Amino acid sequence: MRIVSGKYKGRIFRPPKSIRARPTTDFAKENLFNILENRLDFEKTTALDLFSGTGNISFELVSRGCPHVTAVEKQPKHIAFIHRVIGQLEIGNLKVLKKDVFRFIQSTGEAYDLIFADPPYQLKGAEEIPGMVFSRRLLKPGGLLILEHNKNLTFPEGINVSEQRKYGTVHFSFFSLLENQA
Repeated sequence: MRIVSGKYKGRIFRPPKSIRARPTTDFAKENLFNILENRLDFEKTTALDLFSGTGNISFELVSRGCPHVTAVEKQPKHIAFIHRVIGQLEIGNLKVLKKDVFRFIQSTGEAYDLIFADPPYQLKGAEEIPGMVFSRRLLKPGGLLILEHNKNLTFPEGINVSEQRKYGTVHFSFFSLLENQA
């Protein structure tokens, strides 16, 4: 796992083999963040990383200057690795929550500028995440939800997929609020 830009650019962390997360590939991550560079002011962006796994995306967001990042992960080994990297980098603006993502979505009252979700590719119910995020109003006006998935995932009708990008086997679907959802 490599941080590709920002304050911690070039830092490499090797998750233990006991971690079964599928980190976003460097190629896909670089392309994703090239898109985001032109859309966001990271220094004013509050971010939520759902199914954070190794913390790969959270660390990239912190490195690029996000003032507040929340990572939600339920696997203890993954959380331990994230905390280890937080300690090594001396990060103070990354909050890690040990929670089930679906329960977190139902219980949180916070809203974010950017939400990134990278559920396991075979997770049942992953297609419902955008609808849940919008119904719970977790996205601030003008905010962006990005869901990483494989080619087989489709979304319920009425969910606004504003854009899709494909990088090898990695697919990113971008969602924003429709007029009637704001």
